[in-house]
Amino acid sequence: MRILHISTRLILGGSQENTVLSCEEQARRGHDVHLAFGPIYGPEGSLLDRVRSFRTDDGRGITTHVVPHMVREVAPIKDARAYRELRALVRAVEPGVVHTHSSKAGILGRLAAWDEGVARVVHTIHGPPFMPAEGGALARAKTRISNGVYTVAERFAAERCHAIVSVADAMTREFLQRGIGHPGLYATVRSGIEVDRYLGAVPGDDRASVRARLGLAPTDFVVGVVARLAQHKGHDDLLAALAPRMRTEPSWKLLWVGDGWWRERLLARARSLGLRVAELDRGQSTPAQLLVSGLVPPERIPAMIRAMDVLAHPSSREGLPRTVPQALLCGVCPVAYDADGTGEACREMETGRLVPVGDVGRLRDAVEWCAANPAERDRLARAGRAWCAREFSVAAMADGLERIYWPDRAVPANH
Repeated sequence: MRILHISTRLILGGSQENTVLSCEEQARRGHDVHLAFGPIYGPEGSLLDRVRSFRTDDGRGITTHVVPHMVREVAPIKDARAYRELRALVRAVEPGVVHTHSSKAGILGRLAAWDEGVARVVHTIHGPPFMPAEGGALARAKTRISNGVYTVAERFAAERCHAIVSVADAMTREFLQRGIGHPGLYATVRSGIEVDRYLGAVPGDDRASVRARLGLAPTDFVVGVVARLAQHKGHDDLLAALAPRMRTEPSWKLLWVGDGWWRERLLARARSLGLRVAELDRGQSTPAQLLVSGLVPPERIPAMIRAMDVLAHPSSREGLPRTVPQALLCGVCPVAYDADGTGEACREMETGRLVPVGDVGRLRDAVEWCAANPAERDRLARAGRAWCAREFSVAAMADGLERIYWPDRAVPANH
């Protein structure tokens, strides 16, 4: 079967990694897989080299296509051109399934595939496209207008696909509450993770070795974040919560893994709060309390997480963040905001510490509890490990997608 995946941008990110893993596994299963995306730019990094270098044991790869005018922001002229480019691509590829990812690609890709009469059109919700209303009155008004436009567009697109995949039950609830589609249209399929990378460390990537390379002492208490340095990821809240304690506790360290447009502003704020910063990717190795790794290839993420005592994810806008199950697979306790589907993996005092969104005081208290109760935090991490290994495997994701692509075909478990 020929499958065409469409994503807005192929940057380093959770939804993009989900998409690439889907493509790779489907190619291994003998499908002819194509992946289309808009131009890649900016400091977030790219998965393009991984996609282009991928080969199955029998030499099968993934065919890539760039859609020149597909961009993330709302841009009517470019969007109209991207729609025409996608229709032309669908005609050229002639896929049996079109599977779209992310908001812009999801709207334009579904319309193009539906209008070209593709037999099966599927969309995945990786996270909500609706932004929280923040800032002054004008900013809040703009956000409400934008959310209204996206709601109307998503309702329209939902009528032009055969199924919608949610990475978390919370996504289905939010979209249905906005009148997008109907319950029978939705199915939850967890986002696949290469679980073996996280369950066991290869020589040299064990906790002690990684901490030594990063200049961390065995007695340091390390709170890590794996996320783009961008809006809504919660780096500001984490600084507000922990900077006062860090100024009096030199052994408390922050480890930020990732890069993004907010990097310089966030690091300037950290310095203004009295924290010493080392940008490791820029050759800075002086003793510091905030270590910034910059971009790290996905295959290096497990090693970075193992260096942490706590994985913090105070993001205010998520589908189901991959870093939470990744931390649990590594045996690291997550502390996260209860945003969207995050609580489906980080369950309060069961598999981590779950904090109300924006409650900086509760965020601080949860991290301090983890520091004071190492045995308990380890117990929480172990409790979620087996569940994550089962729920988030790439094979389980691929099986779930095949059941949606071909609902009348029997797909054996662990195909």
